[in-house]
Amino acid sequence: MQKKTIRLVEGAVMVALAVILSVLKIIDLPYGGSITLCSMLPIILIAYRHGVAFGSFTALAYGFIQMLLGMKNVLYFTTPLSVAAVIFLDYIFAFTALGLGGAFRKTVRRQATALELGTLLACLVRYICHVVSGCTVWAGLSIPSSDALLYSLAYNATYMIPETIVTVLAAALIGRVLDFRHDTVTRLADEKGALGAWTVAGGVVAVATLIFDVCKIFPQLQDAETGDFLITGLQNVQWSTVGIVTAVGAVITILCLFVFSHKKGLQSENK
Repeated sequence: MQKKTIRLVEGAVMVALAVILSVLKIIDLPYGGSITLCSMLPIILIAYRHGVAFGSFTALAYGFIQMLLGMKNVLYFTTPLSVAAVIFLDYIFAFTALGLGGAFRKTVRRQATALELGTLLACLVRYICHVVSGCTVWAGLSIPSSDALLYSLAYNATYMIPETIVTVLAAALIGRVLDFRHDTVTRLADEKGALGAWTVAGGVVAVATLIFDVCKIFPQLQDAETGDFLITGLQNVQWSTVGIVTAVGAVITILCLFVFSHKKGLQSENK
């Protein structure tokens, strides 16, 4: 009974954290979709920690909250069938898919790898749900009826790809620092691949650099007024700024990894 209570409390806390992170948007697109500060990660961690079933239940609760926050998207439609389709495809199915974050816990031994694969799977299924919604329910409204599938694939990719990349990197980082497989979350120190402080710092810099690049590049791929996907928008990107920040971030990350490997080598020699 106590374990069930603790699990419910953890789920509620993670849902609250996910909602807060979802409000902190890096990019907010005109016709739905946004890039956030790893808002999916808390739900994925719960799914990994307590299993797909409980993770899906937690993700469903998160999906309902996202539906309430995005109610304006539902109100675009007037027929019961179209409203139901949007609710299920863009919220219920799409966010419940985050429960798949725990799909590889029992089959993949290394925690970080299991989290990375689970995150990729969850994001892929969520992306498919949004694509199906875009090329069916939204076709003729915000998505052109002609070539609706291609448009939906492109539109949803402009936020799901960077969101997936940032979330996978964050999952990889936290999966090498904290151990979520036991009753109490502890620091991961024994498993091969566990990270030291310098490597964590390098990972944080790498993720921050990626977020900066996403903010500079991906908004240029859409027309701010129509939401149209514009590959030609890449010419408007400040590539010099992106290049400098990326180079500096890469150098800092490499230096952190070098310091970590050097210290680890010295510790091995002293043993």
